[in-house]
Amino acid sequence: MDVFEAIKGRRSVGKTRLESPTRAQIEELLAMAVHAPNHHLTEPWRFFVLAGEARAQLGQIMQENLREKMSETTSEKALAALAKEHYKPLRAPVLIVVASKHTPDSKAEEIEDLEATAAATQNILLAAHAMGLATVWRTGDAAYNQRVKAWLGLEPKDHIVGIVYVGYPAMLVSEREQPAFANKTQWWGWPEE
Repeated sequence: MDVFEAIKGRRSVGKTRLESPTRAQIEELLAMAVHAPNHHLTEPWRFFVLAGEARAQLGQIMQENLREKMSETTSEKALAALAKEHYKPLRAPVLIVVASKHTPDSKAEEIEDLEATAAATQNILLAAHAMGLATVWRTGDAAYNQRVKAWLGLEPKDHIVGIVYVGYPAMLVSEREQPAFANKTQWWGWPEE
């Protein structure tokens, strides 16, 4: 699959089968991730690959965070919301948490490190698509929560750029109309055609 085909064909796939990708496949995704451009070669990305029980541990932390935000936790509706939150990391057999770690004495700005880490995440998505794997890039409360960062060994100032859910697709991905760039683009200094 060439890069144009991968970019145009990649879609978020929210439902995966129970079958897990192999460690070698995940390593290949990470090997592609680190080819992302990064200013001053800071390599700010950090990857945390969660499978098996580690996903349930993340779900427990996510559930605890939600419980702390709720004014009431015993109604049927509240219990359903808590159970749903706990289940979220179990929706795919593998999760890759992608974080950005900025070094204060770096020549790169913090935003540049975040952008590089986002580019690394996109590389994961494109490589997974080329390998026939399904992915979804998620954020939500878990990506901004200090307890989740601490569980991963990150510092409060570090950023979780995304949680990439990885598996084999359990659903057909529908075609979509390609977005038009023309109405979002201004051409300056180009001759009229």
